[in-house]
Amino acid sequence: MAFTLRENSALLAPVTLGSATLANRILMAPLTRSRADADGTPSALAAEYYSQRATAGLIISEATAVCEQANGAYMNTPGLYTDRQQDRWSDIASAVHGAGGAMFVQLWHVGRMAHPEISGFENVGPSPVAADLSAHTPTGKKPLPAPRALSVREIGEIVGQFRSAARRAVDAGMDGVEIHSANGYLLHEFLSDVVNQRDDAYGGSPQNRARFVAEIVEAVAAEIGPGRVGLRISPGNSAGDMRETDQVSAYEALLCRIAPLGIAYLHMSIDPSEPAFVALRTQWEGRLVLNTPRTVDTDFALLESLVEWGVISAATVGRAFLANPDLIDRLKLGAELNAPDVATFYAPGPAGYIDYPTLDELLTPRSA
Repeated sequence: MAFTLRENSALLAPVTLGSATLANRILMAPLTRSRADADGTPSALAAEYYSQRATAGLIISEATAVCEQANGAYMNTPGLYTDRQQDRWSDIASAVHGAGGAMFVQLWHVGRMAHPEISGFENVGPSPVAADLSAHTPTGKKPLPAPRALSVREIGEIVGQFRSAARRAVDAGMDGVEIHSANGYLLHEFLSDVVNQRDDAYGGSPQNRARFVAEIVEAVAAEIGPGRVGLRISPGNSAGDMRETDQVSAYEALLCRIAPLGIAYLHMSIDPSEPAFVALRTQWEGRLVLNTPRTVDTDFALLESLVEWGVISAATVGRAFLANPDLIDRLKLGAELNAPDVATFYAPGPAGYIDYPTLDELLTPRSA
């Protein structure tokens, strides 16, 4: 596949998202790679992996746990709750900045998607509603158990864990954080009118279902400044066996509450033709970043048009960045893109991680 961006393409124009001034509007989407150490410390290869892709307008890191319990959906995913983890994220920030890039760390709690054999803890959620899915545990594929409903005290503790992880990210030199409230994980679970069956201040009405996410955004913004905070949502996304009969009301309540904060951006993972996108885009007056749920090819022409029309401020791209460290250069030249190697998406080691060839490598003959 090849696509050529015009020299004056809207996707190549600089943009400011909060405190970050970006060279272009093609951002690297968060991509789980399952290469972290067993203790949640990012791989020693991660600094090279991310710095290779520093020409992205902004790199948004793979989802990163805010505490040990939050890190139990998949094996070998990173965290940001220990000094060793923070030191490795500092190495990554230095490498990305040294290559001229900018980077946010995406923070998450996997909620009911955790498996006790991975996290070492029971899984938790807004209500004891299990996801009809299985996890790949150290002893094989196992069904996910029903989660234990979080107490109000525990909800407050998790808000504090997001705040602490955000502080660690900025202290490590990162430009900011993105709060992951999408794709069927804990924060998304609270927004759902199906998975969230609580009858207290965190369930029932749209405002109550939005409360937990809003409190996290408020706490993180107070800790590191709103200009360093992004929020990702995915209304109607069925990932993680997520179900929502009402795909708008809780999100409207959430955006209404956080709008006065002036966060850096809202990141929506949704098809822009969906009614929920139209409804929420009308409400949100701040910067909007779009991730379209396309699994194979990225429609750069569509993204370019949406930026030109002012519908979105920027777009995140996943697999194309995964397989093409020099994606921006390839798009400028209209060069063919490397095909992603699906077999190595979550495999350990450098293969399919830091060894995708750049155009320079393909055009430069190897010495004998």
